[in-house]
Amino acid sequence: MEGIEAIIEPVRQIAAIGGPVVVVLMAVAVITLAVALYKIWQFWISAVGRHTALTQAVVFWDAGDRAGARHALDRSNSYLVPVVDMAMSAPSDGLARLQAEAETRFARLESGFRFLDSVAQLAPLLGLFGTVLGMIEAFQSLQNAGAQVDPSILAGGIWVALLTTAVGLVVAMPTALVLSWLEGRMEAERVIADKAILTILHPKGAAPAVEADMEPVHG
Repeated sequence: MEGIEAIIEPVRQIAAIGGPVVVVLMAVAVITLAVALYKIWQFWISAVGRHTALTQAVVFWDAGDRAGARHALDRSNSYLVPVVDMAMSAPSDGLARLQAEAETRFARLESGFRFLDSVAQLAPLLGLFGTVLGMIEAFQSLQNAGAQVDPSILAGGIWVALLTTAVGLVVAMPTALVLSWLEGRMEAERVIADKAILTILHPKGAAPAVEADMEPVHG
């Protein structure tokens, strides 16, 4: 119970100073941090950006070395290995089918991006909303003071009101940076996947088709 109370008490103090909007922003910040850390972990275990062996497999395939391509592909931990393997095993599946398989894997990696984007856009607005509420409360206190106006009343209300905007920006700016980095990685992944698929479907080292010589038929 003491441990729980030690956690709840700071939240109560923050709520008393900044109001419920700050509490909401803090909860959003915790969830956002959890999502961001999960996405970074997901990118790591999927070997996003680490396609050395896969790239070597594509180069070998393009040069006509099928055995070398398979050996290099077996050493890759990239999440794109099933797509490249499908292209090598059944090139007749076509470009659209292979791109759809790649997009399915991209969709898994991009899950959560919309939430991060929403936080980056709405956190400042939520902070501004808290500021407006705080300013309304400050001016109400000033009005209730009547002729005995104390400047500290207005000043105190204003800094508390602006606190919510500051918290909203603190939540939004790192979220926008993380989202921008994640989206940049995914753009690079799409380029790598498209190049690998097209290279495998149309390798330079493919053996040219040899037409059988037609001998004239002598009757």
